[in-house]
Amino acid sequence: MSMTELEIQGQIIKPGERKLISLPVGVLTTHEPVTMRAWVIRGKTAGPTLMVTGCIHGDEINGAEIIRRLVNSPSLRKRFKGTLIAVPIVNVPAFSNRSRYLPDRRDLNRLFPGSPKGSLGGRLAHVLTSELLPLCDAVVDLHTGAVNRANLPQVRVTAEDRASLEVAQAFGSPVTLTTETQPGTFRAACNEAGIPVILYESGEALRLDTASIRFGKRGVQAVMRHMGMLPKRPAAAKKSAKHAVVCEKGHWERAQVGGIFTALIALGKAVKKGDVLGFVADPFGDYEEEVVSSQTGILIGRTNVGQVDEGDALFHVALARFPSRAEKKIVQSGEGLPDIAEDDDDHPVHYDPYTDVI
Repeated sequence: MSMTELEIQGQIIKPGERKLISLPVGVLTTHEPVTMRAWVIRGKTAGPTLMVTGCIHGDEINGAEIIRRLVNSPSLRKRFKGTLIAVPIVNVPAFSNRSRYLPDRRDLNRLFPGSPKGSLGGRLAHVLTSELLPLCDAVVDLHTGAVNRANLPQVRVTAEDRASLEVAQAFGSPVTLTTETQPGTFRAACNEAGIPVILYESGEALRLDTASIRFGKRGVQAVMRHMGMLPKRPAAAKKSAKHAVVCEKGHWERAQVGGIFTALIALGKAVKKGDVLGFVADPFGDYEEEVVSSQTGILIGRTNVGQVDEGDALFHVALARFPSRAEKKIVQSGEGLPDIAEDDDDHPVHYDPYTDVI
């Protein structure tokens, strides 16, 4: 992209400028307008365009916090090339309602590419894919697990998409999971447009946590270095690529009975077939049913709910041939987590309420 004036719906952003623009979407039942707001930050020097999106699901707030810290990072004010488009909250109505879903209970991430005359969700999807996506050279879409279901920091990417795999490798998440793209998702819309895209999953809905935010911010900045938007750090990039664990499939272990659930294994740990991951107990004391792993791999997701029904998803295992090696790599990738400049680490978020120190 040449460093000429950039126009988005009549709003002009010049080289070297940063603007928070508003894109009209529709009107709520209260007659209040719905707008999608996006930061457009441009360097003085020509370069590629990266878009980072958060809160396609309204309760996945880690993404909004990652973007908030990203746009305030000193790195974007020094030797920055190209254009960053950052949308902290795509699904504005769901975010306001602290909900994953739109007011009509539909999932926005099944409505892409959307329609200018469709439902509110369809119009949100249309604005993102028609107004912003065509400007981009790559996309990082930020997500979390569901309510009370935490994810280890991980990247989801389409296996056959080499350009997206390169972006995933640059991001440097502890785990990369190659998955099929579901119709109607934003990732599918990016694939259809031929734009490399990765989906970052970490943490759980409605909760901020330090690991998810730091891995996310660091990963986006690593992608920007990979694209030539920020000065490269060869040692850091090499370290991230070395420690990434790539898994081709994932498997959910489910409750065989209902009752009170206790987990016995933490995220990022190696799992072998036959290992006991936890147990479900009869609240009246008659039995304890072990949850046994049917696969070998790494634990990348887990429910935090203490009460489960038969069939509930409990543990998400990413299949890996050598889980102990994978666990070691994950530990190594996490060792770089605290290594963030003090002036670039905006308000650390504590995760464990029992160990927080004021």
